[in-house]
Amino acid sequence: MILEIILALFMGIIAGTFTGLMPGIHINLVAAIFLSATFLQLNIPIFLVLITSMAITHTFIDFIPSIFLGAPDEDTGLSTLPGHEFLLKGRGNHAVILTLIGSVSAILLLAFLAPLFIIFVPVIYPFLNRMLGWAILWIAIFLILTEKSSKLKATLIFFLAGFLGLSSLNLPIKDPLIPLLTGLFGTSTIIFSVKTKTKIPPQKNEKFYINKKELIKPTVATILVSPICALFPGLGSSQAAIIGSTLMGKLSKEQFLILIGSVNTLIMALSFVVLFTIQKNRTGIAAIVSQITILNLSSLKLILITVFLSTILLIPLTIFISKTFSNNIHKINYSKLSFLILIFLIIIVFIFSKFLGILVLFASTLLGLLCIELGVRRSFLMGCLLIPTIIYYLPI
Repeated sequence: MILEIILALFMGIIAGTFTGLMPGIHINLVAAIFLSATFLQLNIPIFLVLITSMAITHTFIDFIPSIFLGAPDEDTGLSTLPGHEFLLKGRGNHAVILTLIGSVSAILLLAFLAPLFIIFVPVIYPFLNRMLGWAILWIAIFLILTEKSSKLKATLIFFLAGFLGLSSLNLPIKDPLIPLLTGLFGTSTIIFSVKTKTKIPPQKNEKFYINKKELIKPTVATILVSPICALFPGLGSSQAAIIGSTLMGKLSKEQFLILIGSVNTLIMALSFVVLFTIQKNRTGIAAIVSQITILNLSSLKLILITVFLSTILLIPLTIFISKTFSNNIHKINYSKLSFLILIFLIIIVFIFSKFLGILVLFASTLLGLLCIELGVRRSFLMGCLLIPTIIYYLPI
């Protein structure tokens, strides 16, 4: 039994590395494939170890293609922006390490937050559910009012993104977030880089150092927003990063990357705790787990142990893969690589979302490029998810 569990742990890490490095191949898809394999369903503990290690691995690794290739998913979209700036300064590996620090700190916070969730979430959840829509609405207003360049342009981008998000989510498309977020944060970034004839300089793998004081704001922001976002559908790590950075005031690019790395991992880990406490699915992985078993305390303990063991193995693995990218990315013709990535993303969108997905990809890419041309912070593009969430939760 122990040998089988260890094997499941390593299989999950391999699967999560694959999904993390391959843009458009989501863990939900691979998890569904695992679920269909009847031999895995015969042993629930082994399946839980497999699915948990894959999910946590994905949250560590998926920043690498986002930063080095500009190919994000719904959880890493915002990391493309400061991550790309680091890449162009020869510090792509530095950006990945910052997200890694965030992910590791998230697992440390999990040990503190999980018991609190088990005790308090069943009590406060009904109140939070009633207040969520208003809270996000005021946060969106605050974001616009604090925009320094042009509040009018920021409002325009925010509402255009919201309209596009509402339209996309209501189309008969499977996985509408893939074309929507790929266009807003992925293809638009790549096209702009090609247009400006971006060249990737040799990357520096200098010794990493960060002032411990730099960790305070991202850590506090993670503690404040991740539990809320873990409790409600429609609020993922990108929205959590926006809310957290708003609450904490101005964050440096380094702090923002730490923040988005930590909330990405913590929300995934907490989704298992939420499933245990209130029997609600807040991630696709949690939904798949709920199909095979009702989590009890022993199952939750196994999941949390798997999370901590996976993290220990993922620290050197993430560093190794990031350094491999860093040492080779400048040797490749970036224009040709960008073109290949564009073709690959279009193919992925077509496979998952067909022709309507291509239309959404086209529209979202144009909006992403408009945002760049107007000089508006691209975090306002997350209106594509914030506005539908506000409408869903407001009592109207």
